[in-house]
Amino acid sequence: MTDRQLVPDWLSNPDVVLLRDVATAVLHLAAVDRLDSFSLPYPATAQRAVNALVLQCLRNGSKPPAGVPEMLRWARARPLGSWPLDRLPTHLFDAVDRLIDEDSGEPTQLCHELAVQGYGDSTGRQYDRLVIHEALRSCRAMSAPESYTAFRRLLVTRPVLTEEDWAEVSTDLFLDPVRFLIEEIYAPVPLGFRRGGSYLCCHRCLTLLHPVSDTEWWCERDQCRYRGPAPHGRELVASEVGDLRQLRKPLRQFVTGPGQAETSLERELRALGLTVEMWPGFDAYDLRITFPDGHVWAVDVKDWAHPAFLGRSATAVRSEPPYDEACWVVPGFRVRARRDYLDIYAKERGEEAGGLRLLTDDQLKRAARLRLSGRRGADSSIGPHPTDLVPPPRTNRRTGHTASSPTGEHTTPTDGAGKDGANHA
Repeated sequence: MTDRQLVPDWLSNPDVVLLRDVATAVLHLAAVDRLDSFSLPYPATAQRAVNALVLQCLRNGSKPPAGVPEMLRWARARPLGSWPLDRLPTHLFDAVDRLIDEDSGEPTQLCHELAVQGYGDSTGRQYDRLVIHEALRSCRAMSAPESYTAFRRLLVTRPVLTEEDWAEVSTDLFLDPVRFLIEEIYAPVPLGFRRGGSYLCCHRCLTLLHPVSDTEWWCERDQCRYRGPAPHGRELVASEVGDLRQLRKPLRQFVTGPGQAETSLERELRALGLTVEMWPGFDAYDLRITFPDGHVWAVDVKDWAHPAFLGRSATAVRSEPPYDEACWVVPGFRVRARRDYLDIYAKERGEEAGGLRLLTDDQLKRAARLRLSGRRGADSSIGPHPTDLVPPPRTNRRTGHTASSPTGEHTTPTDGAGKDGANHA
């Protein structure tokens, strides 16, 4: 038994479980697209969550929410740290973390991650994985890795399609093996995205902006909001572009967003003179980076709001196609927004990850530049640090003594290369 197993799992903390119930309820209610199709009673998940929240408030003498609508107002107006949850681990959530975005009323990415951690997968998470699985299956059956790469690039670079764009995509021969999927995953754009007869795309992430007032627009991507007001991109006049389609939301959130971080790295690393292959081996990992001397890095990009959830999901990068070093990469804005992000990831990372490091995109590029300049050592490496490969000493709960191997040294596990199950979204 490891130290990590001796310490109570914070995912089982009663207040964390309660928040997961509330997050799941928020997502179920947000899935109701038309208010006129909704009727009481509320979904069982929502009623169960509000009942548990009321009970917890009564236990600690706080004023409870009056019902589901007020619980949703809490989720939008109150940071999680201000909720009357006295058993909630203080290090878990940032002072500004909410389940519903204040400006748009949309569930936050943290809300999605909490729901996934609570029940294995949210509905959206199941959908995006099913789509990717079907694309992989179809392209493998046709022995067409280039078709899978074209499909992934389509989802990253073209989340919105006009009638003209649709005609172009419909005649792309590379996309033939996944044509049936493309017709399913692009849906008509709701009128709620339109203002004054036009739609507006975000210049940074290419998705449609949400009008939140007569003059303001809101971007659904965390990274865009962190960087300030969304810069205006393509304006699409409804009378000129015809029927407008966009990727369904789970794909925009879990594939388009992280994929743009991947393709941004691709551009910048190629500009350094490196060879970069995207989603090699039918998406074994995200980027295969080859240096002039033949040394290869394998990189998976992860864009998660909560570092502890990311640490819990860490697994060794698949071993094929082969590489010399591997790591996970997170967009730098996550660490700038939460300074302890990398430390929390490392704390929650399990031994099965084999010391898998998490770097920011800027740290990865710096290491690449140093290696290209001839430097060798920790600063120009992305692999596990030697200390990361040694499990923490195990303490006997009765005696307080530290257990060691028969030789008196702590044993070092294998790096786990070749394990499946890396989470690519």
